Amino acid sequence: MGLYVGGALGPFGGGVTASMLPELGHDFGVSTSAASATITAYLVPFAAFMLFSGTLGARWGRRRSVLCAYVVSFAGSALCVIATTFPLLLVGRGVQGIANAFTTPLLLATLAATTPRARLSRSLGLFASLQAAGQTSGPLVGGLAAEATWRLAFVGVGMAAVALALIGVPHEHRGTALELPRLRTAWRPEVLRAGAVALVGWACLGGLTFLVAYRTDDGFGLTSGQRGLLLTGFGVVGMLTAGLVGRIVERIGGRRAALIGAIAGAVPVALIGVVPWVGAVGMLWALGGFFAQFIMVGINTLVLTSDHNPAGAVSVVQAFRFIGAAAAPIAFTPIYHHSTALGFLVPAVLLAATAPVALLSRGYATAQR
Repeated sequence: MGLYVGGALGPFGGGVTASMLPELGHDFGVSTSAASATITAYLVPFAAFMLFSGTLGARWGRRRSVLCAYVVSFAGSALCVIATTFPLLLVGRGVQGIANAFTTPLLLATLAATTPRARLSRSLGLFASLQAAGQTSGPLVGGLAAEATWRLAFVGVGMAAVALALIGVPHEHRGTALELPRLRTAWRPEVLRAGAVALVGWACLGGLTFLVAYRTDDGFGLTSGQRGLLLTGFGVVGMLTAGLVGRIVERIGGRRAALIGAIAGAVPVALIGVVPWVGAVGMLWALGGFFAQFIMVGINTLVLTSDHNPAGAVSVVQAFRFIGAAAAPIAFTPIYHHSTALGFLVPAVLLAATAPVALLSRGYATAQR
């Protein structure tokens, strides 16, 4: 069970400061906008190190690497707890991001190595549900902690890292540690195509949280609390349906599942920009959480069933996923301010178009045989 719970640590750590930005700004004498750098300071190294963390972890030993990552995560959390200056807090967040870059992909690879292939998609669905839980609960826990002191949130993250280290990670099969995969084996064309789907999928679906927040503020005048409640629908539905999605992926395959998720997920994204009822926005956004699981469970199934450096491959795909989330505000905010409808239509079109181009190409089909 530690494998699954560990999957929540990365997304949880990334979002834990999202709801405490005013308190951070007040305590450190910076603006709320400047305090949002605590999110960037985590996500940038998190995504950047994942480009190669899976391969390095496979070379060093997955179990050893994950346990070391938990220790480093605790150190980063402790640094955040004791931070007396804003730059020191950012350093602590960066350390957390680097540590968790080694947890998510290596836990996925360990899960693939210890699960019968016929049941892998179901296990990946459960893993995805815990990731969705971490993504959803991070801002909630951070906001509740900030009612007393925001430092409590980092105490909690540090304690979680220690608990996960004590639970441990399953031992690898004899001989796994002697395999020395190279970085280039994680950058194969079929992995890059899967990564492109993950990047666009998360930029144009899971990464649109900020855009939905704009829409519910500008179009319906919701308060911050009401917006937060509506936005949790994406993660809650993703968490509740990920197991079901995993069972479906077992039957239809990872590639077909990713295609379904991307094409079907484009529909609620496009409609959010034009529906006149806030309840409809909430339902469409929650539906997006369901289709997002098809994309991620499908893509993870594809790369983890490869015999060539699966840890490195899933690491690259996960890195692309979070790069997409980081790029979404820069890419879509100007379009939204020009036209609300286009702000959602453009990502919907990209979402529906990218997956078929990337996953139905002859080169990809040949590589998967």
